[in-house]
Amino acid sequence: MLRHVIAPVRFFSQISNEIIRHPRLSSDAVRLLVWQLSLPAESRQSLSETAVRAGIKKRAFQNAKEQLKDEGYVHEWREQVARGRWQTRQLVSGTPLSCEDAARVRDECAAPAPTDDEPVVGEPTRRDIGRLPDNPPGTNTLQPSASASPAQLTEAEQCVDSLEQLDPRLRVPRAMLSELAALAAQWLAAGFAVDGVRAGILQQLPMSGEAVHRPGGLVRYVLRQVPALDTAAPAAPAPPPRVAQMVECAGDRHTQPLLFRPVAGEDLCPACRQSRAEVQLRTEPVAVRGAAAARAALEGARGSRAT
Repeated sequence: MLRHVIAPVRFFSQISNEIIRHPRLSSDAVRLLVWQLSLPAESRQSLSETAVRAGIKKRAFQNAKEQLKDEGYVHEWREQVARGRWQTRQLVSGTPLSCEDAARVRDECAAPAPTDDEPVVGEPTRRDIGRLPDNPPGTNTLQPSASASPAQLTEAEQCVDSLEQLDPRLRVPRAMLSELAALAAQWLAAGFAVDGVRAGILQQLPMSGEAVHRPGGLVRYVLRQVPALDTAAPAAPAPPPRVAQMVECAGDRHTQPLLFRPVAGEDLCPACRQSRAEVQLRTEPVAVRGAAAARAALEGARGSRAT
């Protein structure tokens, strides 16, 4: 392979080879990320605008965006602004960031620069319309979510790190482990056991044989909503693995051990049972003809002695 490369002297961007050669980012995701990183710092171009300029279709843009979010290159926040409207804030980084690091960068970028202006003279005035009541209720109607202890956070990290052992399709990116562990710790703080967290994730998996293209996003979607714990009845244990319900076939027609799920306690797989039945059907007529011939011979011998 021959290459002829001339390094540009102006109007270029320095991009890490880790982004260009990333094994889990599609070409659209890499183009979207490289385009965003090449923009000037004061640019406010959104990811959707970049996709339109780059010629990326809507479906491909959604897939590329999810890939960048799963790998930690893109983070989004929904926040309410003036007049009750909502807006989405996006952060694009050249290196994978956890949710905590991304929030720290967001707060640093949003912090106002210090000024030398003197404060406004006078006391703050109260609003005449829409202000809070003078006597608020004694009880707090908005209960904060339970905070997880360090031990629960450690247990949640081990639970998330072992999800791939439950199902090979649950291989989440390493950059999302801290975020998913924090979400799983909220389940533990709410009273769920580790088996309950795993059961809640396994229940949302598609059927066996179907691929999971975004395991990190799926686990994050499940763990974000902590269900109400039913204290009247114990939590349902995690379903036993399917391998535990299988037995090894006792037939001798397999070159390697074969596991199957018995229906009525049989020790042969369906193929071996069918083969044995076919052999019995082929040998049964021969045995019947042999018995008939033996009876005819005995009757002939009796007749000869009688004469």
